[in-house]
Amino acid sequence: MSLVMLTARTTALAPVVYNAVARHHPIARVLVEEPMPRTHLLARRIRRLGLPTVAGQVLFQALAAPVLARRAGERVREIHAAYALDATPIPAAVITRVGSMSSAEAHALLRDLAPRVVLVFGTRILTRDTLAAVDARFINLHAGITPLYRGVHGGYWALHDGHPEHFGATVHLVDAGIDTGAILGQVYVTPTRRDDFATYPLLQTAVALPVLVDVIGQALAGAPAPPSAAPPRPAGPSRLRSHPTLSSYLRARVCRGIK
Repeated sequence: MSLVMLTARTTALAPVVYNAVARHHPIARVLVEEPMPRTHLLARRIRRLGLPTVAGQVLFQALAAPVLARRAGERVREIHAAYALDATPIPAAVITRVGSMSSAEAHALLRDLAPRVVLVFGTRILTRDTLAAVDARFINLHAGITPLYRGVHGGYWALHDGHPEHFGATVHLVDAGIDTGAILGQVYVTPTRRDDFATYPLLQTAVALPVLVDVIGQALAGAPAPPSAAPPRPAGPSRLRSHPTLSSYLRARVCRGIK
């Protein structure tokens, strides 16, 4: 089994990525991670970011994000058509569900599958034990330009910071850090005025799919990792980004038009 995919049940764009890659490279198995209990997730965020920030993030996700998603329907359809995206659900026959990619169960499955390449999209952070479970290249599609915009919502934060030239996506090797692995390919795109927080990740993913398909093909063929032609790391400070708070989003939208 040369190619295995790791994703999460809550990763909405996983079928789009699966179908784009499987059209060129058969995916033998998809391990799907169950979400972390919400109380555990919030507790971890509070320890890292503090209660006021996490409370603001929860308000954004509860009040603003659903409204943006409802209004994005037409633009989402346009992006799907423009990039010929296929959102057909991943076939149930290739799916194996696991509680966590860090579990002994997931590690045993990877060892049994023995893939040469592991496609990672939307899972929680992979531990060193997971990366060491199998002798394979772990390749991630990240909706942001690394190392400048690690974590989540890289496109939004690039616009928020006044750097639209850094709106794009990265295909990179996975290491023990958070979006710190060697860059295998990067692609940039300019969002339209009709794009916003709800459509940025879809647009970033769509433009990166050809790069992802090409990188996986090279890896399956045994090309060096990273290849000598890999792009240089963009200059600038590297920051780990999280979700915006409701107040920060509204302030940026009203004062600077960052949607």
